[in-house]
Amino acid sequence: MTSTASVPPQIEKPAFGKFFLPGPTDVHPDVLEAMIHPMIGHRSSAMEKLLQGMAPRLSALARTARPVFVGTTSATGFMEMAVRNGVRRRALSLVNGAFSERFAGIVGACGKECIRLDVPLGAAVEPDMLRDSLKRTPVDAVTCVHSETSTGVLQDVAGYAEVVQEFDDVLLLVDAVTSMAGSPVETDAWKLDFVFTGSQKALALPPGLALGVASERLIQRAKTLEERGAYFDVIGFLTATTKFQPTNTPAISLLYALDVQLGRIERAGGIEARWKRHDAMRRRVEAWASEHGVPFLPREGRHSWTVSCLRLPEGKHSKDVVGALKQQGWTIGAGYGALKDSTIRIGHMGDHTVEALDELLPLIGRALE
Repeated sequence: MTSTASVPPQIEKPAFGKFFLPGPTDVHPDVLEAMIHPMIGHRSSAMEKLLQGMAPRLSALARTARPVFVGTTSATGFMEMAVRNGVRRRALSLVNGAFSERFAGIVGACGKECIRLDVPLGAAVEPDMLRDSLKRTPVDAVTCVHSETSTGVLQDVAGYAEVVQEFDDVLLLVDAVTSMAGSPVETDAWKLDFVFTGSQKALALPPGLALGVASERLIQRAKTLEERGAYFDVIGFLTATTKFQPTNTPAISLLYALDVQLGRIERAGGIEARWKRHDAMRRRVEAWASEHGVPFLPREGRHSWTVSCLRLPEGKHSKDVVGALKQQGWTIGAGYGALKDSTIRIGHMGDHTVEALDELLPLIGRALE
């Protein structure tokens, strides 16, 4: 008897290079292909070998000699890890956009007191502002976002770290979701107490993994906090990571993808070469915007290396620009939150290139005419 079951069509490698959303970003076909490897036991020697092989490359990525945690969660999960393990009673949250707003909200949701330092959308909190706030208000931690994805603002985290070290027993907790792997994040040199990112941004992986590094100061504080939770217990992560084991059942397919991507980064010249390419993409958008009279939302010197947020001319709506590009097979982001209609965002991160931007930018220009 002839089977009537349908035969699935041959899967073609997806097109790459036209998806400039600020996250999730485009994933290279070789990385996607890595995810079809068969399953292994998450407590097996094969898993231990996989994690052990990635460890030195993860350290190079995060610029640290400390263990790099890898968790099956969005970066928001590690944002909660930062708060549960790093805030004793009261945190100062630097708020300049939607994701720093989220960080502040998680402080309160975890039962800690949140003191806010707010600046307008498109602005950055400067180190002297942080110093003034810490002098006025005793806190035991500071939360901040390095590259604010909603506004395209890159903040001076190295400056924050110098200020925080002037005060006793204050930890610095850093969201590096759209900066790590796309612009300098010097975890050890800057003395960051907790820094984390997500797989779907400058790492150019599918969503679902978070990576983080905890300082010894944070580890010692966490040991004194009885209500740090279970799934995001930093002590449990440290114990498992140093044994090259996952804390719980991990997203095995995503770990395969991470392994392949770390190899690709290494073969392309390492993390500094990746920073250089992102810097070149930022500069290309800056030059184009200057030539065409399209203003950035952030001031000069505070432009993210991975996402450019541009103000639209009077009378233009983001959905019209995004829609015009979509019809031509290209994807960019509308503004976020209160900026949804009046700005557009170009996510030039991950494995994108200046050459691809040179194709995209004239299309944006025509959509703005």
